[in-house]
Amino acid sequence: MKKCLLVIDYQHDFIDGALGFQKAKTLAPGIKALMKQFHHEHHDVIITYDTHDETYMKTVEGKYLPIPHCIKNTKGHMLYEGIKDALSDEDKIYEKPTFGSLELANDLKKQQYDEIHIVGLVTNICVVSNAILAKAALPNSEIIIHQKLCASFDEQGHEAALYVMKSCHMRIED
Repeated sequence: MKKCLLVIDYQHDFIDGALGFQKAKTLAPGIKALMKQFHHEHHDVIITYDTHDETYMKTVEGKYLPIPHCIKNTKGHMLYEGIKDALSDEDKIYEKPTFGSLELANDLKKQQYDEIHIVGLVTNICVVSNAILAKAALPNSEIIIHQKLCASFDEQGHEAALYVMKSCHMRIED
């Protein structure tokens, strides 16, 4: 069985930076353990980085969320230290200028994964966006959302996103 783990935007600005929130930090041990498990079992680990530049405030996202964050080459853009040492040289990395990554979805389709496991931040924004793209790319693959390893600054938004993903035939697990 071909499996991958998607670690969505586990970056400083969502944990202890511009858009940081307390619950985000608590996910690190579980995400790190899952990364190590996937590496041990010789499955792919894929990391996404929310990535902006100095023109962020001129983007549509910047108009709706006028808080510069994840600016490339800043600490806020960097992967959180709590999982950094679980990275492998074989891990794939995608920098995405918005919530979802078409490049990631196209590569998932090429790889034909049987299972795609998803963790990270923020559940009701980037996690759900990439989960829907993964489902569109591989409609017959099992998409598994690890709900206790995803979080949002908005608990209602978190629960709503889990409901939407479940409605789209994704499996929600602890």
